[in-house]
Amino acid sequence: MTNAKLWWPHAPYIYKVVSQLIDGKKVLDRDTTTMGLRNITFDAKKGFAINGRNTKLNGVCLHGDLGCLGSAINEDALYRQLRMMKDMGANAIRCSHNPPAPELLHMCDTMGLMVMDEAFDQWRTGKTQFDYALFFDKWAEKDITDMVLRDRNHPSIILWSIGNEVLEQWNTDKNQGVDLDDVNILLNNARDPSRLADNKELSDNSKITRWLADIVRRNDPSRLITAGCNETSPSNHLFKSGAIDVIGFNYHTKQVAKVPENFPGKPFLLTESVSALQTRGFYAMPSDSIRRLPGKRRPFIDTSFLCSAYDNSCTSWSATHEATWDVVKHTPFCSGQFIWTGFDYIGEPTPFNFPARSSYFGIVDLAGFPKDAYYLYQSEWTNKTVLHLFPHWNWMPGQTIDLWCYYNNADEVELFVNGQSRGVKRKANEHEYHVMWRERFEPGTVRVVSRKAGRQVAERTVNTAAQPHHLRLTPNRKTLLANGRSLVFITVEVVDKDGNLCPWAENEVFFSLNGHASIAGVDNGSPFSLERFKDNRRKAFFGKCLVVVQAGNDEGEVNLKAKSIGLEDAELKLEIKAK
Repeated sequence: MTNAKLWWPHAPYIYKVVSQLIDGKKVLDRDTTTMGLRNITFDAKKGFAINGRNTKLNGVCLHGDLGCLGSAINEDALYRQLRMMKDMGANAIRCSHNPPAPELLHMCDTMGLMVMDEAFDQWRTGKTQFDYALFFDKWAEKDITDMVLRDRNHPSIILWSIGNEVLEQWNTDKNQGVDLDDVNILLNNARDPSRLADNKELSDNSKITRWLADIVRRNDPSRLITAGCNETSPSNHLFKSGAIDVIGFNYHTKQVAKVPENFPGKPFLLTESVSALQTRGFYAMPSDSIRRLPGKRRPFIDTSFLCSAYDNSCTSWSATHEATWDVVKHTPFCSGQFIWTGFDYIGEPTPFNFPARSSYFGIVDLAGFPKDAYYLYQSEWTNKTVLHLFPHWNWMPGQTIDLWCYYNNADEVELFVNGQSRGVKRKANEHEYHVMWRERFEPGTVRVVSRKAGRQVAERTVNTAAQPHHLRLTPNRKTLLANGRSLVFITVEVVDKDGNLCPWAENEVFFSLNGHASIAGVDNGSPFSLERFKDNRRKAFFGKCLVVVQAGNDEGEVNLKAKSIGLEDAELKLEIKAK
């Protein structure tokens, strides 16, 4: 094909291919598929490249659920997630830890998001009592074959993963599994060297690795193969097999520097990274004190069930957002990373137990509201001008508050408190990603101004909010399709009389609808709320909640009303159209 247009993350050109089965002049069958043309390489020294251009894989891991809507696929909800990741600057998605819905791959093709397509979370050795290990021997070959045959024509897919944190990395005697709460701790513990592969004959675990890799290559020789591994030793049975093309570490960033020595000639990728713990809207000070929170095997009780939204809280086995990005950014041979996770998801509420019921790992919370780390990545991964000041400015008089600012496209940032300059800050070097001021709270206004070569680039203001006064409704769109599936996501904010968000508000909000539509779900981003996802009410969490409205099959106008005791009501008009 001459003068072909290439598929790029920033310009994902898609071709349509029409296939026909013809008998003489009669068309017996016809099918239209899509495709894209691109060249990808993984290099042991230079990392990843697409169409000859070196590119960091700035990726996120995504679970299959869609927050309050559950796991059944909905294209509008999925598109919202992917759009938010793309706007943040992500260029890649890891499907964790199973093949995704076809809709995700089609969207990634057209949106320019590269994909690591992943097959298994367990092989023969189970992690829990009733997991896929029970079916591996009978179904693994068919399942991984079906995945590759179904997905191999998608230009978005750049890498196959044959497993995530499988216990076959080490010698195991029995398929006993472990308690679900202990999985992450167990997987990241140091192992006795005797559990690793020796230099004698190939182990059974290494043979399984080769077997799976051979199945993939037989059906698609064009892409390389990886696996997400916790064991970073070359004697990991998966690595020892020689079948892993791209060495994949889950966490263990301190071991990254040793990769060229331990795996000469092998490309490298952080298949899973970060695992920071954050609750949107909650800030634990001092912010420059790192909180390494244990897993559930160790006694840990915090009745608040909150983790700091500063980048100062992470699991015992990983690192903060900034620390991990610093390794990825300044390591040329590292192809990139897939952050755990893009969105919070239902389950794995590390480091807490009940009543916590969803994760703290997301860059975006379960309701789809960005945490502050979102703007760190936007400042590093995009050319958009970013100036993000946090936290809010509602505190006790005289309380010492740490103010952070993520910024880019500027040399410096100046902070003003009630019009008085509190100094100019600059990132001291290329290993710093935010600036900070430590100020005593006084009600009023904080303002930051960023400048480049002395000229103002951007300005942001945060006001002290007064008493909650009314509700504000902000939809992600106002027109729905009359197809019974179309969704609108409406952000509900508790604000004062001047429209400032009330950051401590927990008002319960009641919803009612008129028209051919229904409430598909409600949420507020709290990882420990036991309120129902299917309801006509929701409490605000740090000033916000969410209501999702689903269109019926008839055209017409829909009216949503939101009420809360002691606040002025809010009303929103939506329209349902046939097209």
